Amino acid sequence: MILGLIGSGNIGSTIARLAVAADHDVVLSNRRGPDTLADLVAELGPRARAATSAEAAAAGDLVVVTVPLKAYRDVPVEPLRGKVVIDTNNYYPDRDGHIAELDDESTTTSELLQVHLPDSSVVKAFNNIYFDHLAVLHRPTGDPERSVLAIAGNDETAKVTVTDFLDSIGYDALDVGALAEGWRYQRDTAAYVQPYATPGTDYPTWTARPVTAAMLQESLEQATRYRDM
Repeated sequence: MILGLIGSGNIGSTIARLAVAADHDVVLSNRRGPDTLADLVAELGPRARAATSAEAAAAGDLVVVTVPLKAYRDVPVEPLRGKVVIDTNNYYPDRDGHIAELDDESTTTSELLQVHLPDSSVVKAFNNIYFDHLAVLHRPTGDPERSVLAIAGNDETAKVTVTDFLDSIGYDALDVGALAEGWRYQRDTAAYVQPYATPGTDYPTWTARPVTAAMLQESLEQATRYRDM
């Protein structure tokens, strides 16, 4: 499989490393241009190449959008038509500026991207785990210490595609429901980052711990809306 990445920061580069280790090819892109990804491509080896965002979108059998939320309207639409798109976005008003429909919670980050990509199938994933934890918690299928990641999406077939990809890179998937349910593991909820951090350790030196479906489900059930905080 070819994985396209629109954005190659901490989360994007970590996903790329996991994908290459699982024998997927990756096409990387960022806002600064392919030349700025030379070191990462060299690290990843012959299964990786750099491209523009439009080229990465066109090349990918599955595409990850992992750009700051404020840049989601720059994601190319046409080359993603008919494709499954994994959205890793979180809303940080200090970085992204205030977005009224997110402030009043009439929609969610991944629903915004889905509106921008009307002919793609968006699945929310990877947004609630620290990239260092994502890099080390992967385990083979059936390993008792395998961790689970939350996914949400409106298309059941797309969620199967993402579940299969997660399985290939060492993770199980917990289906939270439709994209509208993605708020349950957005920024500042109980399911955001903390489940994967070993209790008693703190950022930036916190260590990772395996997270079962039951553990993540418990955190999801504790989710509180921003407006109620």
